[in-house]
Amino acid sequence: MRRPSVKRKNLPVFDNTLPKNLPLLFQSRAKICANIPSQSEKNSQGDFISYTYRQVYKSILELSVVLKETIGVVRGDKIALISDNRREWLITDMAVMSLGAADVPRGCDSTGKEIRFIISFAQCTGGFFENKKQLLKVLEVQEEVPSLRWAVLFDNPEDEFIAFVEEKGIKVYLFDRLLVQGKTKIEADPHLKAVIENEMQMTDGDEIATYIFTSGTTGVPKGVMLSHRNFITQLEVFHNLIPVEEGDVWLSVLPVWHSFERAVTYVIIALKSCIAYSKPVASVMLSDFGKVHPKWMCGVPRLWESLAVGINRSVKKKGALKYGVFRFFIDVGKKYSWAKDHVTGKVCRYSKADSFFYFLYGILPFIFLFPFSAIGERVVYRKIREKFGGSFQAVLSGGGSLQKETEYFFKAIRFTLLEGYGLTETAPILSMRSVWENRPGCVGKVLPCVEVKVVKEKNGKIISKAPLPPGKRGMILARGDQVMRGYYNRPDLTREIIDDDGWINTGDLGILTYDNEIKITGRAKDTIVLLGGENVEPVLIEKTIKESSFVETAVVLGQDKKYLAALIVPYADAVENYARENGITIGDYDALLETPEIISLFREEIDSRINTAGGFRTCERIYKFLLLSRSFTIGEELSAKQELVRYKINQKYKKEIEGLFSEK
Repeated sequence: MRRPSVKRKNLPVFDNTLPKNLPLLFQSRAKICANIPSQSEKNSQGDFISYTYRQVYKSILELSVVLKETIGVVRGDKIALISDNRREWLITDMAVMSLGAADVPRGCDSTGKEIRFIISFAQCTGGFFENKKQLLKVLEVQEEVPSLRWAVLFDNPEDEFIAFVEEKGIKVYLFDRLLVQGKTKIEADPHLKAVIENEMQMTDGDEIATYIFTSGTTGVPKGVMLSHRNFITQLEVFHNLIPVEEGDVWLSVLPVWHSFERAVTYVIIALKSCIAYSKPVASVMLSDFGKVHPKWMCGVPRLWESLAVGINRSVKKKGALKYGVFRFFIDVGKKYSWAKDHVTGKVCRYSKADSFFYFLYGILPFIFLFPFSAIGERVVYRKIREKFGGSFQAVLSGGGSLQKETEYFFKAIRFTLLEGYGLTETAPILSMRSVWENRPGCVGKVLPCVEVKVVKEKNGKIISKAPLPPGKRGMILARGDQVMRGYYNRPDLTREIIDDDGWINTGDLGILTYDNEIKITGRAKDTIVLLGGENVEPVLIEKTIKESSFVETAVVLGQDKKYLAALIVPYADAVENYARENGITIGDYDALLETPEIISLFREEIDSRINTAGGFRTCERIYKFLLLSRSFTIGEELSAKQELVRYKINQKYKKEIEGLFSEK
């Protein structure tokens, strides 16, 4: 990894040269860096093939022409885009937006129920699907998607499948053939290129670019409407965070329909660099690192945790001696990094005087550990970094909270992680650490294009809109051109989250530092973000578990964890009756709840309801649970309305919850 010691360029804070919408952004890059690679994708032999900005822009125009002239897409249409990250995704995204339409994206891991709901609620007239499997999810209950009239497939299916779909009244097109048709049309009538580019010019920055649905299983439709301006706003300031050069390669592994990866995709375009498509699988990534030598990438905390575990396991297989040396220098590296952060001021501070005291804390261990760290660089750290292609400058982490242990493992091997924060409703980045001010324990400075304040709250409710001083915990609010236009067809939900002054309630609890950095301390809202970046709404899962005649209360847990777990309060009478009927000795009730028979009963009660057949995703499965012998009471775990008071539950059962997520 090349260390990010690059000096800041003397650039203005805001790049006011960017155009008003995203297709015009790509067009501008195709003009000024036409021959620089824009995309790189593996062929059937596993070799990366690059496509320049000029080539990709040509494909965007070709697809746009066919969408307009043949399929009949018009301004304001909503087009489904059901696919994982791949070259065709970006071309489709840009082509749809070029016509003033908007895409409605989702990944291939979505259930048929989710996809049909999204297509129907958004009234999509057509859609792009990665393969026939995704289209079949729609056709399972076709009457739920009456608006869908046509479908484009990225992967070519059998002719029989096309005939099967078209018999159901949906016209099928193949992506590669559409590009050929578009090329033929433009060659026959070159004026069509000007027609498409005129459509691009007509799109105002406040027009909707995409509808991203954030809750697929709660029954509450929340289609986040993001405009071109929402994205362009953060692109104007991103150069302040990382020293990207023209032609730099980014390795792309996250689902691009997630707002974080999508925003970074537009950052890559704005900074005239290249996207190399890979998969979030360690063996695949490590192979691709060596092939394309990326300098940058973004990922979720679980990805970094998996890599750290994988590195440990790999070294452990080499024998006790080598593993002992490895562990010694990793421990040295962690302590040295901590000391260096304190000495160099890379620590969150809540007053100007804090820097002096941090320096005193760190100076002695810094001096003592320096020579050991230098040896570790030669013996351990450099060798690990070389496995990542040898060119990395930094990686961007988002979509969940970065665990301290994971971060300091990578800091030990001198691997730069830049953590950011935001939400889909803010397109999404509100803050991010820069390579120059990379302070662990926070999620970076607030971007210059947005306002953030922390206000007083109680039980998740705002009780004052006056900003709190640095170091005071409260609810995080944000305002600026990044904030969404609202939830599609749900003005009621929009009013709940955005006030009359334009402040959006993030639902997150946190602190602002003296340097205007955000430190997240918890979540006031119910949404759980797993370590892999998946958003999970616990309410429906809890409601479904409570359908069991044995369950009184269920609390789903998993914020910043690998998986979901649950606290379950059983109906005591129902459990005791089951025990009598099945010859299980009752004795003490607490002991009864720990018997294999009762645990097996609740495992079956949960798994029979929370599964893919019931419309739940794999990440929504309850992997561990704990049975509690005492019912929740009002004033403690329950509010006056008998609603769960989650933060109190987390405090009261902290030890039990830690046990559910223990690796032991």
